[in-house]
Amino acid sequence: MTMRMGRSVALGLGLLAGAAGLMTGCVQMPTEKHAVASLKPQISFQFAAEHLAAARVRIDGLPVGSAGQFRQGEAALQIEPGTHLLQVDLGGQMLLNEKFYVGSSVLKTFDIR
Repeated sequence: MTMRMGRSVALGLGLLAGAAGLMTGCVQMPTEKHAVASLKPQISFQFAAEHLAAARVRIDGLPVGSAGQFRQGEAALQIEPGTHLLQVDLGGQMLLNEKFYVGSSVLKTFDIR
């Protein structure tokens, strides 16, 4: 009886080890990273004075953040291709109120003065 129990335990451990081996084969870490470049247009801002980076930006009436978040050469805001209304204000003063068109893959920079 002890011999039979020993075989059963050994067989059970063997099956468990085999299952664990199969499971690790299913969760291998990727060796390559694939990325797709976005073709959406992007906008960014450059500033005549540093304090202007705090200006609030709205695209088509929707707030998207401060102009400093989308500084030229550092970051850009992706938008859909087409015609948009850009409004930039600082402390209640409208700095930009411009309708513009962008197509796919375009990076447009606006000057805030």
